Amino acid sequence: MDFIKEYEAKLKTPVEAVQMIEPKTDIILPVMAGEPPALLEALPKHKKLSGNRLYRMLPVYPTLDITEERIKQISLFLGGFDRADFHEGKVDLLPNHFSDIPSLLKQVTKDRILMAVVSPMDDEGYFSLGVSPAYTSALIADAKQIILEVNECMPRTYGEQNKVHISQVTAIIENHKELPSAPNPVLSEKHEKIGKTIAGIINDGDTLQIGFGAMPNAVMEFLTDHRDLGIYTEMLPDKVVDLYEAGAISNERKSLYKGKTTMTFAFGTKRLYDFMHENENLFMLPCEKSNDLCTIAKIDNLVSINATVEVDFLGQCNSETVKGKYYSSSGGQADFAKGARLAKNGRGIICLYSTAKNDTISKIVPALPQGAVTTTSKNDVDLIVTEYGVAELKGKTVRERTEALINIAHPKFREELEYEARKLGFLPHRNIIV
Repeated sequence: MDFIKEYEAKLKTPVEAVQMIEPKTDIILPVMAGEPPALLEALPKHKKLSGNRLYRMLPVYPTLDITEERIKQISLFLGGFDRADFHEGKVDLLPNHFSDIPSLLKQVTKDRILMAVVSPMDDEGYFSLGVSPAYTSALIADAKQIILEVNECMPRTYGEQNKVHISQVTAIIENHKELPSAPNPVLSEKHEKIGKTIAGIINDGDTLQIGFGAMPNAVMEFLTDHRDLGIYTEMLPDKVVDLYEAGAISNERKSLYKGKTTMTFAFGTKRLYDFMHENENLFMLPCEKSNDLCTIAKIDNLVSINATVEVDFLGQCNSETVKGKYYSSSGGQADFAKGARLAKNGRGIICLYSTAKNDTISKIVPALPQGAVTTTSKNDVDLIVTEYGVAELKGKTVRERTEALINIAHPKFREELEYEARKLGFLPHRNIIV
């Protein structure tokens, strides 16, 4: 079959492509760099849209300026481009675990339209979903329409369910521009202390899951002297390239996907995207597999590293809200916290600063405040790390947990926290001497 002719027949302008979307259908975009900017820009120009819904996760482009009657915009994980819009009522949020997103979207959507940035078509008629297969890949087979934005800057990646064939595609546009990128964060003294502490917990041959944020990624700064590390993660960050170049990653001691770094999406700089292009050492997984508890449980010596906003004396972690207002979402933190506990020699690490606002607020608290979300259960937390050390919670009583967490709180808050712990009955009351 002549794939080139079929490609040319489906080639449209962005406005022509979005005009094919019917009212009351649900539009789904990939996570982060998989979002199609030209199609997004054209979408509000489709005047006949009505009762449509648009699903996005960690968007890298602004919320559409369009009425909810035409398109209701729903976030799967709030980011910098839609956080304020959620609080202003322009965007809604669908709670989820990352592993559940494909099944959730199949349950709550109908007549699904997929729009995504992909790599150029290969000789067999396939486009690669590149850096963002995640949940999109699971929705290809029964999508009503698939509209692709071909970009020669999108790396061609290998993996499971990360391809789309020309025969499945409704329309194509071309828009060759650099992918959105995130510069590596500047590390503070607190980052370095936390990073060094966690790096000291990691052994040669361990397999790592690295979460979002500067703190988990700071760990990778101090792993260059490790050897035979494996990577089994959600998001692949730039620092992985450094570890490959340092000879720290081999994936040879992984009990699953041996020899391969596995992830479900990636976000970083052009350096990372170039590293990923046609790299057979990397293997993309759909998020329902990358974050599946049964799959994670098969990975021996897994170390899961994620950040949180605050933690209480019981070990409950709020990783989603700040002062009772939504900031992000659950992501895959709970997936990996549970999975690491099931894995042989698995360890789940949650890290956070001991304070906020120039050391005026303790992030270790007696109880999570009203409006805070419990992202990770007290029963699923192994280790908590701050710049003041490590609190091991697994197998510990309430009193032991409380004492361990107070010991890694900022020193200026420890006396106050101890007082609150005694009021709660988590520590024994002292006799008052008159």
